[in-house]
Amino acid sequence: MAKKNKIAYWTSTLLFSVMILMGAVMYFAQYEMVTGVYTSLGYPSYLVYPLAIAKFLGIAAILSGKSELLKNLAYAGFFFLLVLATAAHLQIADGGFAPALVALVLLVISYFTQKK
Repeated sequence: MAKKNKIAYWTSTLLFSVMILMGAVMYFAQYEMVTGVYTSLGYPSYLVYPLAIAKFLGIAAILSGKSELLKNLAYAGFFFLLVLATAAHLQIADGGFAPALVALVLLVISYFTQKK
């Protein structure tokens, strides 16, 4: 991996990881607020804890790099999560789509730069 690609990969991956981990921690710390947002988006509130745990596990799979299969599954899961989150926020026009869109861009950069 060229130095430029390595810098792009680690920068985008670490920024993405921080964004996702901050969100997952918020799912536990501010459960009532998060369930309110999920309900307003049309999602059931019982998804909050499993999704938070899945976020932790996905970031662990991406950063560890132990299994290429798990890493690719984590990238795919995050991709679909962020596309659906962006679409849900745009659907209800609450203006909350920007963080999901930024995370999606960072995810795409991370994925394609790690392949080079």
